[in-house]
Amino acid sequence: MLSLPTPLVSTNRLAAHLGHPDLRVLDASLYLPASGRNARAEYDAAHVPGTVFADLDWLSEPGAPYPHTLPSAQLLAERLGALGVGDDDAVVVYDGSGQHFSAPRLWFMLRSVGHDRVAVLDGGLPKWVREGHPVTTDVPSPVAAVFTPRFDATRWRDLDAMRAIVASDAEQVVDARSPSRFSASEPEPRAGVRGGHMPGAANVHYASLLAADGTMLPAEQLRARFDAAGVDLAQPIVGSCGSGVTACAVMLALDVLGAPHTAVYDGSWTEWGSQADTPVEPTPAP
Repeated sequence: MLSLPTPLVSTNRLAAHLGHPDLRVLDASLYLPASGRNARAEYDAAHVPGTVFADLDWLSEPGAPYPHTLPSAQLLAERLGALGVGDDDAVVVYDGSGQHFSAPRLWFMLRSVGHDRVAVLDGGLPKWVREGHPVTTDVPSPVAAVFTPRFDATRWRDLDAMRAIVASDAEQVVDARSPSRFSASEPEPRAGVRGGHMPGAANVHYASLLAADGTMLPAEQLRARFDAAGVDLAQPIVGSCGSGVTACAVMLALDVLGAPHTAVYDGSWTEWGSQADTPVEPTPAP
């Protein structure tokens, strides 16, 4: 059985194990519409050999009112199996952003259904390409596998849970959005969503956790980022962002640091900011 480090794996380590029968590599790239990028087209143009494209929209709940909503454990298991991911496989997930933008979302989803043998490629595809590792246009046909979900509901929070958390301060809320969106000085990209943040939330922008080459900062620097935001790593932490994607990049950093109690608010700010009665800071002008 292949053993790879987790939650991060280096480009060189992945290169050394390419082609191993127990290895599954997934491209979980996702881009906001304003970026002008097409994740599937970029995958078709160049990807790590043997990689299967994992469309995060396809791996979301069909018909959900908010983007990237976690599907049922059974549906997620069926679709992971269709991608060739089985119970005993080691999985490496990457994206093309160079900023750990979307790959951590799939990493966290896999962790939350009991698959611990999963890692994010540190630095993603851009670092892989810069270092001269091989890419291809060949699209593999995955062999369907059996994926047995063991769903851990403690890793997720819904709107009702977040209302209670904000009212009681029972858990720390860490918002992964940019400081300008957190402070409402920049409008939200989705129509009908108010600006600002949940009362009591701390702001740790996901991109602030990365070095210039797109790899995760060393542990001592990561810890300093959370300390500066007033986050106690020993106490429960809930990650939020725009739609539950980059919150998982914060979860990745917290996993590196060994934080014991972490969860993601799946609806994140798109859900919270769309409600008429949820409290928001700064208070919107009448």
